[in-house]
Amino acid sequence: MERYRSNRIYTSFSSLIATLNVSLQMVLVYFIWAVPLTITGHLVAFILAFMLTDFINGLVHMIMDHKEDYDSFYGPLVANFHLHHQTPKYTKRPIPLVYYNETGAKIWLLPFLLLILFFLTSNSFNPLVLHTLVYIGVLSSVAEVSHYLCHTSKSKTFHLLSRMGLLLSWKHHAHHHASDNTNYAFLNGMSDPLINLIARTFFTGYKTTTDQHFVNYASGSRANQR
Repeated sequence: MERYRSNRIYTSFSSLIATLNVSLQMVLVYFIWAVPLTITGHLVAFILAFMLTDFINGLVHMIMDHKEDYDSFYGPLVANFHLHHQTPKYTKRPIPLVYYNETGAKIWLLPFLLLILFFLTSNSFNPLVLHTLVYIGVLSSVAEVSHYLCHTSKSKTFHLLSRMGLLLSWKHHAHHHASDNTNYAFLNGMSDPLINLIARTFFTGYKTTTDQHFVNYASGSRANQR
């Protein structure tokens, strides 16, 4: 964490990723409207993308929560990611800024968006598939906003949307923080039963691993302040 906080390369890198991701999202949305698809097709593509986005981002979250290679060149980015377990309430910011900032942590999204752009320009993919992929590319950032609102918002609109199952509810997500190795999805959490099964099969949990690293780090910081 000290490397992340003291070296501007890491924060600049996150800003660069955010700018590239958001720019590519806008480009893809612009070009995808030229690909013909019926209203029913758009609805099917969006529903498929919504389910897949929840699942894909949950899987990435699960993998990142268990990464411990802090000594690598990207270690400070991993350490900064793990701080979200220690943050029950986020600083309130405008939603567009949250969308941009949180998209900067989604390094995997950049090659995914570039791949979609290649598919779009190749003109060899089914329109339904293309629309679904573009929706996933955008909803992956919306998932970050959903997670932010889950931790921060008290608005009636958000709570209505979370009760409808369109956004992530704090009641559902609280299990991720209170328990171990569970409820990783953060668009609306619909895919958590499947992700939880995968987590139990391949991972042991983060409470005694990456979370413990933070405890040790925080204890060391307090000791240094004495």
